[in-house]
Amino acid sequence: MVRRMDDHDAVSPDRSRVVVAAVGALVATGDPWEPYRLVDASGASIGAVAQYLMDLQAAGRPATTQRSYGMALLRWFRFLWAIDVGWDQATRVEARDFCRWLVVTMKPVWRDSAGVSARSGPGVANGVTGKPTPGAQYARATAAHSETVLRGFYDFHRDAGSGPMVNPFPLSRRREGRAHAHHNPMEPFRHERSGLYRPQVARRVPRRIPDEMFDRVFAQLGSHRDRALVAFWVSTGARASELLGACAGDVDAGQQLITVVRKGSRAVQPLPASPDAFVWLRLYQAEMDGLVRAGGDDPLWWTLRRPFRRLTYHGAYRMFARVNATLGANWSLHDLRHTAAYRMARDPQMALGDVQWVLGHAHLSTTQLYLNPVPEEVIANVVAHYQRRAQAQRPDVPSGGGGASATRYRSDVLDVLFGGRSS
Repeated sequence: MVRRMDDHDAVSPDRSRVVVAAVGALVATGDPWEPYRLVDASGASIGAVAQYLMDLQAAGRPATTQRSYGMALLRWFRFLWAIDVGWDQATRVEARDFCRWLVVTMKPVWRDSAGVSARSGPGVANGVTGKPTPGAQYARATAAHSETVLRGFYDFHRDAGSGPMVNPFPLSRRREGRAHAHHNPMEPFRHERSGLYRPQVARRVPRRIPDEMFDRVFAQLGSHRDRALVAFWVSTGARASELLGACAGDVDAGQQLITVVRKGSRAVQPLPASPDAFVWLRLYQAEMDGLVRAGGDDPLWWTLRRPFRRLTYHGAYRMFARVNATLGANWSLHDLRHTAAYRMARDPQMALGDVQWVLGHAHLSTTQLYLNPVPEEVIANVVAHYQRRAQAQRPDVPSGGGGASATRYRSDVLDVLFGGRSS
């Protein structure tokens, strides 16, 4: 019997020394009909990607999603250009080697306008926030996202008849039978079948800004506009892009509401905000009175320098980056949304379903993440537990004032333990 040779039978080329050049680009066009365009080294548009992005737009995916998918496709096309393989000639071997390349390669180091590296201490936890800085290599989440995007890209062209008949990024067939065959409708769906080359990604715990650190962050904001923005973000739980897209007519101070367009569903939703947010907003509007348009359809948030333009996400990001630089922190704008979610979810007088509605979560299980213990609180509670046990065993030893402080030890004992003079 003659057995057909498949991709795994062929001799795989050695691609360990492949140098992937930073050629081509994902270009923002400013055209709502085609927000982003992937071009090659000569500046020519990649038609296969353009067709796929059009399909995403027709399915209601916003421009931000098209950009995210476009960046994943740019990495794939750069890899194919480096190994001189056409996108429609790629097989499972090329897909496997690309996923291996994502694991071992170093990310490009971007530098700011002063020539300083944008990556400092990769993978090290920040001393203020505890969040790790971006690593020198691509994260597992990036590799998983790339695999998902490329599998969808080839599925689209396979169905359209414009690409290979076999998807280079197949689904894993290790599980027999139909996925979700015996699913309990009362339970959330689990990922029972994923991509063959999709890595395991740890579920990240949302990071919040503690109240005492939030006060320091707020004190570093340099304008009424920035204070109003942060106050709205931390009280409404809106995403950064959702709040920045609001118009002047979306504010209803009398009802204490601001209306936003949701990122995924594009639903128009009014969100309640704190009274302080509207106070800072009014102070900001008084400063800009007569300088910018204030019609109902005009932007609510403007740049502070002339010529006045709608404030973009990148402008707000740079504003928050300056605050981080002053404090030595690495919080993100999205951490303000997490902070709002934690504050609402931990309020015993607020129903979890109300929090789900405010955050715009499709599933209650997503909102329940904010009920998980916060690492800082767990550490403080465990330290207090040890302190109570020590106090119960030796009632004559003072507790050191209560709270989460450590039990006091004799200085001569610390000298012997640490080999030096205790401070």
